[in-house]
Amino acid sequence: MSSSHAWTQALSRRFPELEPAALAALAGQAHRVPLGAHTTLLAAGAPWQHAFWVEHGLLRLFYIDSEGRESNKNFHAEDAFIWPVTDALRREPAAFFIAALVPATVWCLPHAALEAAVAQLPSWTALQLQALAGLLDDKMRREQAFLQCTARQRYEALLRERPEWMGRIPLRHLASYLGMTDVSLSRLRASMGLIDG
Repeated sequence: MSSSHAWTQALSRRFPELEPAALAALAGQAHRVPLGAHTTLLAAGAPWQHAFWVEHGLLRLFYIDSEGRESNKNFHAEDAFIWPVTDALRREPAAFFIAALVPATVWCLPHAALEAAVAQLPSWTALQLQALAGLLDDKMRREQAFLQCTARQRYEALLRERPEWMGRIPLRHLASYLGMTDVSLSRLRASMGLIDG
C-alpha cells in the first residue's frame, strides 16, 4: 500500500460519510513529513494548528520545566490521529513539545481544512467526544495513580495497560511518564526480577 493511499484510508476509516471526491480533496491538503529521531514536530510556544496522523514511528508529548527537566505527557504510535481538540489549544501557544521518539513519518493536515471538511459529520462529533473522554479519563487515572499508588503500583499498571509500549519506549522516558527517575525505575525492575533493557 502506498503512503498516500494509507493516509487516505486512515481518513476514510474515521470519516466514512465523506464522498470519494471530498475525501481525496481533504487528503490532498496534508503533507507527509519524515522525522528523524528526536526531531521536533511542534515546539512549545508555537500555535498547534495541524492534525497529525502517525504513519510510522512513535511520537512523544512532553513538557520542559524552568530547570530544563523533561516530563513526558503521552506517546502516540502508528495510526494515532491527534489534533488540538479545544479552542484554547488552537488559539494559545502550546505549552508542550511533540517530537519523534524514533524515526517517524507523520501526515500534517491543517486543522482549518479538517474542520471545514468534516464539521457537520456525525463521525467528527463522535471522534471529538471520544478524544475528550479519553483525555479526561487519562488525566483522572494518572492523577489518582500519583496521589494514591506507589511507584511499583504505577509501573505494574503501565505493564498491564500499555504492553505495546514495552520494548519500544526507552526506560528513561517511561520513568519520566511515571514520575520517577530512571535510576529508581531500574531499581524497581531489579526488585521485581525483570531484566533491564
